[in-house]
Amino acid sequence: MADQIISDRLRAAGLRPTRQRLALAALLLSAGPRHLTAEMLYDEVRKAGVTVSLATVYNCLHQFTQAGMVREVVVDPGRSYFDTNVSEHHHFYHEATGTLTDIPGETIPLGTLPAAPEGKVIDRAEVIIRLRDA
Repeated sequence: MADQIISDRLRAAGLRPTRQRLALAALLLSAGPRHLTAEMLYDEVRKAGVTVSLATVYNCLHQFTQAGMVREVVVDPGRSYFDTNVSEHHHFYHEATGTLTDIPGETIPLGTLPAAPEGKVIDRAEVIIRLRDA
């Protein structure tokens, strides 16, 4: 993805296109839909020759999430993936390999959801189906 396109996308999301954000967004968004942990993106950015800390990677990913550029998928306490597909969909989680696979949203009808607690509204509902070897 060209630097100007990435820069424009960051600005449209309300983020200043710093050197680190440009590098991380380019790696994250230029390869099509995918699921990455912060550590996986950190390895990619280091291999690309960009000097950045793991804390900066986490900070940028959370900023990208808040800006709607990626979605965070929490599979276990302390284990999150960042999904570049921000459409409504669900996931298979392959426990042995630690990988996520998209499931189109319309293939899992959610039916009636419970009422949200007072003062809250339901933002979205996601299903994670955990897989293991037979």
